[in-house]
Amino acid sequence: MDITSRRGMPGLSYPEEYLRRLAADLSQRFSGVFGAETVERYVLESYTALLRTSKVKAHLASQTVRFATDRLTALAQAKGAVGVPVPEVLFVCEQNAGRSQMAAVLTDHLAQGRVHVRSAGSSPSHELNPAVIAAMSELGLDLGQEFPKPLTDDVVQAADIVITMGCGDACAIYPGKRYLDWELKDPADRPIDEVRAIRDEIRGKVEALLEEILAPGS
Repeated sequence: MDITSRRGMPGLSYPEEYLRRLAADLSQRFSGVFGAETVERYVLESYTALLRTSKVKAHLASQTVRFATDRLTALAQAKGAVGVPVPEVLFVCEQNAGRSQMAAVLTDHLAQGRVHVRSAGSSPSHELNPAVIAAMSELGLDLGQEFPKPLTDDVVQAADIVITMGCGDACAIYPGKRYLDWELKDPADRPIDEVRAIRDEIRGKVEALLEEILAPGS
């Protein structure tokens, strides 16, 4: 079912013309990798998934671009249609509003391009934890453009290492991937001092992970 045929369906109030243009643009970007129908389906799924969780609807357009593009890129990686020059790490927590976001940003910062990182939530929140944003800004790391993202099968398939943080069995299990579980306190509703402690614990785990996976011969 395409964008036009879904007009007027309950719960699908969105800017049809914008999504149609986005699907057309992404179809060109992924030409030779995915057909137009696949790209359009991913755009629709990404928009409706974010519509359920996004608190600031004005940001939905830009978030849909990023989410759909990242999911299509992950799917292309999983299918071997595009190269994967560095290890892929996926961090998953329940809300994708605290622990997994901090881990992803810290990994990206410390790896300096030697690792590609994604994060997602098994039950994503409406917005990032403000105390988490504040704690990360103390390190000069900006979470202002990040947003909670639903966990999707494509990003799991694209990952080399999947690190969970209190989200149970939400991740699909695929052979050939490494799965780790980090036991960390949830920063939700905790004071900033406790959030800083969780942040620092995550940093220590990230440093140990990078030391291992980036070691010569690993």
